[in-house]
Amino acid sequence: MQYLLLIYRNENYMTDMSATDRQKLMGEYGAYTQSIIQSGHFKAGDGLQPTTTATTVRVRDGKTMTTDGPFAETREQLGGYYLVEAKDIDDAVALAARIPEAKRGSIEVRPVMIYN
Repeated sequence: MQYLLLIYRNENYMTDMSATDRQKLMGEYGAYTQSIIQSGHFKAGDGLQPTTTATTVRVRDGKTMTTDGPFAETREQLGGYYLVEAKDIDDAVALAARIPEAKRGSIEVRPVMIYN
C-alpha cells in the first residue's frame, strides 16, 4: 500500500539555521532518501519552496479566487513529502519516524486512496 509522508516544520527554523547545520541536515535527508530507495520503499519525494511562494485557489459561485500564501497560518508548514510503499501503517510509521524532521517538526502519515 502507498502512504504519503507529509513533513511539517517551522520554516523559520530553516532560515535561522547556520550554513553548516543546514548542510548537515541535507546530508541526513540524503542518507534517509538513499536508504528508502535501496529498501524499495521509495516512490517519490521532494521538498517544497517556502510558503511565501504558495498560492491558494478557491472557486466560489463559479469564480476563481487566488490568495498569496498558504491556506492557514500555523506554527508548522508543509515542507516536503515522501510517497512510499509500505506493507501496512506500522511500516509507514516506522519510515516516518526516521525522517530527520521528525525530531523537530511532525510527519503526517496518510494512506493513498486507490481508485478502481
